[in-house]
Amino acid sequence: MTNHFTTTQVKTLSDRVRGPVLLPGDEGFDEEPAGFQTAYQHRPAVTVGAKATEDVREAVRFAAAHGLPVAVQATGHGLSVATDGGMLITTHRMDTVRIDAGARTAWIEAGARWEQVVEAAAPYGLAPLSGSAPGVGAVSYTLGGGIGLLARQFGYAADQLRSAAIVTADGRLRQVDASSDPELLWALRGAGHNFGVVTGITVGLVPVGPVYGGGMYFDGGRAEDVLRAYADWAGTAPDEVTSSVGLIPYPDLPQLPEPLRGRYVAHVRIAFNGTPEEGERLVAPVRAVGPRLIDDLRELPYSEGASIYQDPPFPHAYSGTNAMVRELDPAALRAVLELTGPGAPLMHVVDLRQLGGALSREPAGASAVGNRAARYILRVVSMLAGPDAVAQAREVHDRVAAALAPTATGSSLPFLYGDGERATEAQTRTGYSEETYRRLTALKTALDPGNLFRYNRNILPVTLVAHPNEASSHI
Repeated sequence: MTNHFTTTQVKTLSDRVRGPVLLPGDEGFDEEPAGFQTAYQHRPAVTVGAKATEDVREAVRFAAAHGLPVAVQATGHGLSVATDGGMLITTHRMDTVRIDAGARTAWIEAGARWEQVVEAAAPYGLAPLSGSAPGVGAVSYTLGGGIGLLARQFGYAADQLRSAAIVTADGRLRQVDASSDPELLWALRGAGHNFGVVTGITVGLVPVGPVYGGGMYFDGGRAEDVLRAYADWAGTAPDEVTSSVGLIPYPDLPQLPEPLRGRYVAHVRIAFNGTPEEGERLVAPVRAVGPRLIDDLRELPYSEGASIYQDPPFPHAYSGTNAMVRELDPAALRAVLELTGPGAPLMHVVDLRQLGGALSREPAGASAVGNRAARYILRVVSMLAGPDAVAQAREVHDRVAAALAPTATGSSLPFLYGDGERATEAQTRTGYSEETYRRLTALKTALDPGNLFRYNRNILPVTLVAHPNEASSHI
C-alpha cells in the first residue's frame, strides 16, 4: 500500500479540522476504528474523527486530492467492507438529535444512535422507525433501508427519510430534499452509502403509544413445529403485527436467564401496535404450539422495544448472510436447521422475519429499497471464534443460500456482514431491481465517477462497470 500524501500535508489537514487526524502509529489510531464488530476493522492510511460537517468536507477534499477512497463509520454494527488503505471518517462525535414535534420529524446527526432518537421523541408520543438494537447508528441504518420494530405497519425506515445533508465527492455540502434534488433523495432512501458522506438526516416520526410485545421462548426440539405454526399464523396476521422467529443456541452462562442457559431455543418475537387484549387473542395460535421456557408478552412503552429481541449489547465477532424469499419452503427450512442447529461446529443464530404489509408497498415518496415482493427474510449470523471460523461460516452461508435460492428474490445488503472481499457488483445487484440499479448507476456516475465512496456494497459508476478492478487501482 502506497500513501499519496506527506506528513506535512496531513498536518495541514489537521489544522483545518476540529476532530483528530490520525496516522498509523499515532496514539489512538488503533482504537478509533473499533466498533461493535470485533472480527475485523478498518485499516486506513489516515483517519479523521469528524466533530462537525466542515470536518467532513475537509476530509473528503483531502481524500479526493490525494487519491484516497473513503469509508465512513459511526458504530461499526453493519461493517461489511473494511478499508485497506484509504481514508476512514468516523462520525460518532456528531450525535445531535433535535425533535420537531409539530412536524413529527427528527433531525439526526451522522453519529447518533437509535436509543438517543427514541428517548428524545418519547415525551411527545412519537417514535422513529428504529430497529431491534438501540445501539445501532440511526443514519446508516436508515440509508440502507431499515426493518424496524413496527415495519409491517409503517414501512422501511428509509421510506421516512425527508431530507439529508451530504458531502459529495467534490467536497460540496448538498442539502437534499424532494424539491432540491428528488433523484438523490430517492437514491439515499435505500442506497445512500454510495453517494457521499451523509452528515445528518431528517426523518418522519410516527405516533405510537404503548405496544404489546415481547417473546415466547420454546425448547429448540420444537423448532420445526414452531416454524410451521409461525408460517401458518403469520400469513393471517394484520399489518399492525411485526414478528420474527430466532433460532438460538444459548451458551451456558450465569448472566443468562436460567431457563435458557445451554439450550437451543426457538424465540418468537412479537410487536403489536394495539391493545393487550387484542394481542393476547392474536398470539394464541402460536402459544398453542406447546409450553414456553419464558413467555414475557406484555404491554410496554415503545422505548423498551429492545427487550423484545434481546440483541446482545456488547461488541463481538460475527459474519452473516441472508435471503429475501417469496415463500417459506419446508424443505429449505429443514436444510437450514440441519446446517445451523446446535450440532454445528460454529454458533449460528437464524433470524426469520416476516415482511409484507407496508414493506411491500411503494411509499408516497419513492425509494430505492428493493425486493418488496419478498414475504420473508431469513438471516444467518455466525459467531466467529477460532482460526477456521471464517471458512466454516462461509461454507454454511453458501449452503444456506443454495437451499433458499429457488424462492429467493434477492438479498438485503445491510444484513450481509463480514464478507467484504466477496462484495462483488453481482452481489450488490441482488439488493435492487434491474431498473433501480440502472438509475443508481447513472447517479453514481454523475456524482462519484471515480468511485471515491466504494467501501460499501458498491454501486459502480458506468466508467468502471466494464473494468471493476480499476476501482481500487490507486490505493
